[in-house]
Amino acid sequence: MQLTGDRFTADSATFGNDISTLPNFPAEIRAPQGTLPGVSSFQVHFANYDIMTPGDRPDVLVAMNPAALKANIADLPRGGVIIADAHEFTKRNLTKVGYDADPLTDDSLADYQVHPLDLTGMTVEAVKEFGLNRKDASRAKNMFALGLLSWMYHRPTEGTISFLAQKFAKVPAIRDANITAFKTGHAFGETTEAFAVTYEVAPAPMPAGDYRQISGNAALALGLVAASQKARLPLFLGAYPITPASDVLHELSKHKRFGVTTFQAEDEIAAVGAALGASFAGHLGVTTSSGPGIALKAETIGLAVMTELPLVICDIQRAGPSTGLPTKTEQSDLLQVMFGRNGEAPIPVLAAQSPSDCFATAIEAVRIAINYRTPVMVLSDGYLANGAEPWRVPDLSRIDPIDPDFATEPNGTDKKGNPVFHPYVRDPKTLARPWAIPGTAGLEHRIGGIEKDAVTGNVSYDPNNHEEMVRTRQQKVDGIADVLPELSVDDPTGDARVLVLGWGSTYGPITAAVRRVRKEGMAVAQTHLRHLNPFPANLGDVLRSYERVIVPEMNLGQLAMLLRAKYLVDVHSYARVRGLPISLSELALDLQTEIESLPAKEDVR
Repeated sequence: MQLTGDRFTADSATFGNDISTLPNFPAEIRAPQGTLPGVSSFQVHFANYDIMTPGDRPDVLVAMNPAALKANIADLPRGGVIIADAHEFTKRNLTKVGYDADPLTDDSLADYQVHPLDLTGMTVEAVKEFGLNRKDASRAKNMFALGLLSWMYHRPTEGTISFLAQKFAKVPAIRDANITAFKTGHAFGETTEAFAVTYEVAPAPMPAGDYRQISGNAALALGLVAASQKARLPLFLGAYPITPASDVLHELSKHKRFGVTTFQAEDEIAAVGAALGASFAGHLGVTTSSGPGIALKAETIGLAVMTELPLVICDIQRAGPSTGLPTKTEQSDLLQVMFGRNGEAPIPVLAAQSPSDCFATAIEAVRIAINYRTPVMVLSDGYLANGAEPWRVPDLSRIDPIDPDFATEPNGTDKKGNPVFHPYVRDPKTLARPWAIPGTAGLEHRIGGIEKDAVTGNVSYDPNNHEEMVRTRQQKVDGIADVLPELSVDDPTGDARVLVLGWGSTYGPITAAVRRVRKEGMAVAQTHLRHLNPFPANLGDVLRSYERVIVPEMNLGQLAMLLRAKYLVDVHSYARVRGLPISLSELALDLQTEIESLPAKEDVR
């Protein structure tokens, strides 16, 4: 189903529609087939206008078995279309998921447009010439369904045919069977009288340029490559496979020609240790993981804080705690990445707002890491990582260079007046220490995990020196706010009393919900944070400008807690922790309720 959904998405993107996707798959590697935990789904929203989410409620549900129907029917609105593989609705499969009777025949789906089709039987019949056994032949039914949907929505077919020809080129029988099933499904749509309506969705108006479909993990990987090129540094990724971050490792492993080295370590600790070692050696060190792996990396991230070396850590968040729901999305690592290290170990934290925004966020993280000599945390999540949208390929010449500014000469003298290198002499503007590549003549120096003298780098147990270094490291991170753009607020009427503030992947649902509320004639303001540590300098003023501030997030209110603590503003937390993106429909209704509950302005006075 993931392949089928991805192909439909790619064909829609090729056609020029705006797209947004929500892949959803089991947590277990081999979940029992035909059971509710084993359902794999792929939701795609495509339109001839700018869209922000995969949508709350699909118009069409293709159910390949009773489990798929039961798992997803609640999301389908009344009047929606159901296309079901009637072949799989056997007594055994129905019983497996708790159906007492066949819902395709017992009128329980009377409120929907139901099309029971023998997708399996028609597929097997269509591909019998290729000599496949029945099990292998029936596997092509997804392509039959894709062909039918491509006809129903007037999707181009050339891309899928070319894709199948390449994917199964080494197995001609499988290749030809899948292509035939796809074409047969399309032809079935043309000849059957079961479907009275087809749909045409025109291309969406977009600025001229080259576009491609991209997922968050792919965009993050390409952003890291672009940043390494702009910094003229080899990129080293130390990673251990973990859902949903593994695809960053997979993507970066394809780009050796750009000086990228990928190291699949034996565990999370080795992965981050190797990445920090690469940074020490003058490379762009990067490590990727999800929440459980970030916990294991904490000590080495603290070492990066102490040694003040550039390091980019990418946390692709998933639902926890512990193993939790590894294939579901969540934003519950914010407090972990802010404070989950021993001692005072501040690091900058950035969060991407959409799949394509992962590209720009990665570049900005690298720029901060290099300019300020600090580890930087990049937050994404499973929704962004696996979701896809159109991405306008940027003009790389418009991305500013990143200067590593390696130390090349001594910067001080010893007690005898001889020239030496002091590793903690700081840039007065950024408070960054010099970055010296080991082996550079005359720049011998000492860094490590034990506290160092504020200038020489010698081990120091002096209490005042320790406090100076602790405060300096904090001041360095806080100072990043001086170069951040001011937080802008979308408040078209200028008289909104409610501000909705989000971070990370809540951007799409919040934006869609705000649009819906405004269409109802209500005023509401919106803003979104990319920088979570430090916050933009004007954030406090923005928060105090509105009577009510609502913070939707996929956790129990972690950002809301930080904002209350720092700015003493009564922030209202809108918390959802379901392993799914926030529902734009629910959020829109709740925002309307919040706005309507405000006292009249004269009462406020």
